[in-house]
Amino acid sequence: MSAMTESGRSFVFRECVHENCRFRFPMLEGESRGEECPRCGGPTRVVARGRQGGEQPMDWTDAPAHRMIVLVDNVRSTFNVGSILRIADGVGAERVFLCGITPTPGNAGVTKTALGAQDSVCWVYYANAVEAAAELRAQGVALWALENAPASQSILEWSLASASGDVALVVGNELTGIDPGVLEQCEHVLHIPMGGTKGSLNVAVAFGIAAYWLRGVRCRVIEEGGPCA
Repeated sequence: MSAMTESGRSFVFRECVHENCRFRFPMLEGESRGEECPRCGGPTRVVARGRQGGEQPMDWTDAPAHRMIVLVDNVRSTFNVGSILRIADGVGAERVFLCGITPTPGNAGVTKTALGAQDSVCWVYYANAVEAAAELRAQGVALWALENAPASQSILEWSLASASGDVALVVGNELTGIDPGVLEQCEHVLHIPMGGTKGSLNVAVAFGIAAYWLRGVRCRVIEEGGPCA
């Protein structure tokens, strides 16, 4: 279960009463530590109240006929892995393959950012990502790599017609990228175009963009009567 309950949480915004500070911040209803301003130490008062809703049902009422799977190849950061698991839950991924040095949900850093998704998403650990990729291909799953490479194509220009069938979205190590032995098994290599000075995004952020893009594409294909219909 996630940290959010089904009934949601009540919260307040407090504001420092000192005119030269007026620091404003949120906190859960009933917590007393916010009575002192964390910035200047002065008294605070409640200026607004609200409520955050509980877990929401998936908005995609017509699930795609084909599976989305995730292969995480040697992603080192526990926080990135936890975020990937949470995103995988959000897009309704069927299974997550955690490979090589990728930490599993037994790690506290993973569970901290997964926020319960480690219990709602089916995951499996493989010591060898190349073998995991080969097993997926043997099951008829197409591997799509998310990687900045000379032959990669922009995910924003990808054809809807390529969204048919079971797909495993592959992400790799923060520094070295996807293992060449995995990459050579991928049918397509896609990248997220960058408009600034940096060449790539954080791996969990990039995965989130790509996973929701793929999930949305597959829903539109179904609605339009395309290859997923």
